[in-house]
Amino acid sequence: MIVTPEACEQDPQGTTAGTEPLDGLLTAIRACTHCADSLPFTPRPVVHADTRARLLIASQAPGTRVHETGISFNDASGDRLREWLGMERDVFYDKSRVALVPMAFCYPGVQAKGGDKPPPPACAALWRARLLAQLPNIRLTLLVGGFAQNHVLGKGSVFERTLDFERYLPRFFPLPHPSWRTGQWERRTPAFRAQVIPALRQAVQAALD
Repeated sequence: MIVTPEACEQDPQGTTAGTEPLDGLLTAIRACTHCADSLPFTPRPVVHADTRARLLIASQAPGTRVHETGISFNDASGDRLREWLGMERDVFYDKSRVALVPMAFCYPGVQAKGGDKPPPPACAALWRARLLAQLPNIRLTLLVGGFAQNHVLGKGSVFERTLDFERYLPRFFPLPHPSWRTGQWERRTPAFRAQVIPALRQAVQAALD
C-alpha cells in the first residue's frame, strides 16, 4: 500500500468526513483572494465538486481560457484529456460523478521564459485537505501532471510514472498534463496508446459504475 500526503489529506486530523458543509466550503473557496497580490488578474477560483463524485481529477491550475469561462479544462488540453478518457463532456462535467480539483484554483500567470507559472502552494495548503474531506465517495484519483503527482507521490518522473501506472492502482492513476508538448511525447511512445489508455479507460469506468 502506498501511503501518500493525499491519503493523509482525506482525513487530516482523524475527523469524520462531512463535518464541514461542502456548499459553504465551495462558497468560501470561490470568494478567496489570498493570492490576489501575486496573480495577474482578479482571482477567479475554479473548482467542480460534489459529495457524490466517484472520480477525482487532480490537475495543476487553470489556464487563461478556464479563467475566462469559469469551467475547468474548457480548452484544448481538456479536449485531449477527454479523448484519453473516452469521456463525453456531459459526463466529464457531471459533478455528481466527477470532481475537478486542481492544485491551485486560480490562473497563476505566465513565467518570463514562457508557459504558465506553477500553482501557488498556498492554495493547496489553505483548501485541499478540507475539500478532499468532503469527497468520501472517491474511488479513483487521476494525478494529471507533475504538480499533482509530486504533491501526492513525492518527486519523480511524470512520464515514467505514467508508464508504470499499475504500481499506483487502484487508488491513483498518474497521467501527464494533456498539453501540446505531451502530444510530442505521446507520438514517440506507442506504449501510451497501446497500454496506458485502455487501462485508464477501464479504471475510470470501474470507478464510475
